Amino acid sequence: MRQSLINEGAMERNRVIRRLGSAGLWLNPIFAYFFLWAPILILVLFSFNESRSVASFTGFTLKWYNNILNNVMGAERAFSTEIMLNAFRNSLFVGTVATAISTVLGTMIALAMARGRFRGKRLLDGLLFLPVVIPEITQAISLAIFFKVVFDWVALISGERMFPGFHTIIAAHVTFNISYVAIVVRARLADMNPQLEEAANDLGANPWQTFWRVTFPLILPGVISGALLAFTLSLDDFVITFFTSGVGTSTLPVFVYGLLKLTVTPEVNAISTIMMVLSTILIGISLAMQGRNASRA
Repeated sequence: MRQSLINEGAMERNRVIRRLGSAGLWLNPIFAYFFLWAPILILVLFSFNESRSVASFTGFTLKWYNNILNNVMGAERAFSTEIMLNAFRNSLFVGTVATAISTVLGTMIALAMARGRFRGKRLLDGLLFLPVVIPEITQAISLAIFFKVVFDWVALISGERMFPGFHTIIAAHVTFNISYVAIVVRARLADMNPQLEEAANDLGANPWQTFWRVTFPLILPGVISGALLAFTLSLDDFVITFFTSGVGTSTLPVFVYGLLKLTVTPEVNAISTIMMVLSTILIGISLAMQGRNASRA
């Protein structure tokens, strides 16, 4: 009788544990998504706040978006919308150019690492992950020192003095974006059946034809994903951009950092919301393209 009661108690505890575990599995993604999206939703909400204060929501308005579209000076005259939009254009320019270069070079490196056999492959594989794991401030300082040494060397050879600008920002962004693109594309290549390329070679295709007609269409979702990741990282980067930018080349994150010394106006919330909407649209287009290419494959 006593043993039976003990067994029933153990079974009841197991049922309770299973129920708690099942509830935890349901609640875990809810809390995770709330943690990720709550700050973004608050930012979007206060971009429509009638008051300039971020302490309370006093009413709905579109005047901050109207200020952006009509280049209206903020009430506290901390900045003009034109300057903010110019910083945003700089971010788009740097992100686009850096993404294009990083996608091409990163894809080439991923193909070499996945299909090539050469000396120093393990060393290159380890170096590929360095920009991902080292602290961003360390990379920013090292790039600033590198550009200083290069500029001094150029001035010594040619007599012309060079200064930081868009070229240094783009070069700095490419250095860390290549690793992210290569990692994403390499993961796509790992899932690809190499026999498809061998079949193309057996049917008479040269390496160039094999790449464009077989390999590239199959890895295109990975290339797009890597490019989007690189563009997002470049658009959002502050530390490396701050150390490698020059006069007149401030991007939006650097501009917002300058505002923090005074105040963050609602126009910043508005333009951040616009950036988020545009990014969401781009990601949606990318996912649709990946699904279409996957179904074709």
